[in-house]
Amino acid sequence: MFYDRNNELKRLNQRYQQKKAQFIIVYGRRRVGKTELLIQFAKDKPHIYFLADLSSEKEQLASFSERIQLFAQDPAIINNPFSNWQALFSYLRNLSHNKQLIVIIDEYQYLQVNNKAISSIIQKAWDEGLKETQIFLILCGSYISFMENELLAYKSPLYGRRTGQFYIEPLKFFEAAQFFSKRNIIDQIQIYGVLGGAPAYLLQFDPRYSLTKNIEQNILQPDAFLYNEPLFLLMQELREPRNYFAILKAISFGANRINDIVQSSGLDRGMVVKYLETLQNLRIVKRELPVQEKKPEKSRKGIYIIQDHFFRFWFRFVFPNLGFIEENRHDYVLREKIIPQLNQYIGPIFENVCIEFLKAINLRGKIPFEIFKIGRYWEKRTEIDIIAYDQNKKNILIGECKWSNKKVGTDILENLIEKSKELNEIHEAQIYYALFSKSGFTKALKDQTGSHVLLFDLKDIEKASKDKLR
Repeated sequence: MFYDRNNELKRLNQRYQQKKAQFIIVYGRRRVGKTELLIQFAKDKPHIYFLADLSSEKEQLASFSERIQLFAQDPAIINNPFSNWQALFSYLRNLSHNKQLIVIIDEYQYLQVNNKAISSIIQKAWDEGLKETQIFLILCGSYISFMENELLAYKSPLYGRRTGQFYIEPLKFFEAAQFFSKRNIIDQIQIYGVLGGAPAYLLQFDPRYSLTKNIEQNILQPDAFLYNEPLFLLMQELREPRNYFAILKAISFGANRINDIVQSSGLDRGMVVKYLETLQNLRIVKRELPVQEKKPEKSRKGIYIIQDHFFRFWFRFVFPNLGFIEENRHDYVLREKIIPQLNQYIGPIFENVCIEFLKAINLRGKIPFEIFKIGRYWEKRTEIDIIAYDQNKKNILIGECKWSNKKVGTDILENLIEKSKELNEIHEAQIYYALFSKSGFTKALKDQTGSHVLLFDLKDIEKASKDKLR
């Protein structure tokens, strides 16, 4: 299954059409669909795909030689695989001298395990001839810290050689929902809230089964693919995963500021600051600021959130209950820990979906003004789910999102209007109020609203999702 990534495919194809040497770095977390993207890009073009692994350098060279032989149909390579990387890249230079050739080295980081000089070897091969060919060389990797520090950083031998780089992010909601296109919109939002946008995770859930049954069978079983996935990923990237686990657990339970994380995790403040920076570099944690901040780099209002939904779910519901699960009491964890808290857990994720929805319908001209910036607002005791404004702040949209089984009534609108009075810009702008509801709106609210109040329910979000597929 291959969904979306249309923008990345378009950009890769644009570079391919230039018919000149390209050196592209592609990276992103495991399971986000990097390999499938590259296979889709190369499938109808002359290409050599090589997947590196942890085997010896001799075995890697033999495997890569076989891939080259299959493409070039050169019998000389069959019994005489390349004995070193210099000879292999020299052959690729000749192979791509007068014709376009895509060469993909996937999981590139594993090549450096056996040969620390591999990046220097590729740098020399590029400088001494590859850059004059029509090769389309792609180095792809899953270890974000390695790819950024060893390939993209100034100190890297390959610095200045790349012609482009692609960071592959998890899918957004509208793209992730395509995996479960036959399910209702509530199921789609809940599944997205549990699994996030990693295609490999989304493929684990059986669309025939309910959300709770999928959680029970595909997350809360010790032999399930998703059961220890965050543990494995963090152990690959980090030296001291235990301390990171304490921080992630604290954030998952609502400790969003440094002082709260320190208190909840029991770690020293300096350690927490250091580890949070690493988790941000890995794109697992994000520092979020109020949308109104004018100097974000100096702001002290930042809060920390787990931006990967599956990590957030795992550290909230799985990690604290590993003992019960190992004891085969997954039904207890599901019944007593997960189901009662599910609506509360999905609430902040519904806010993200609503922001994505506003961006989507804004592109179709269905918002009274063109959105320049959108995000959340908090100041002292006041929090507002969504604020969006145009470039000159002449128009402002103020929104509230309710993931509740109750219909939204006039009291929610009145409370939102009251909270909005704290905004400095409100006196000089046209204000619109937007209410988003899982369960619809009361008749009284519908009767009261005018052109300055926008009401959006799940049918509106579902329609926007279907419109995106067209």
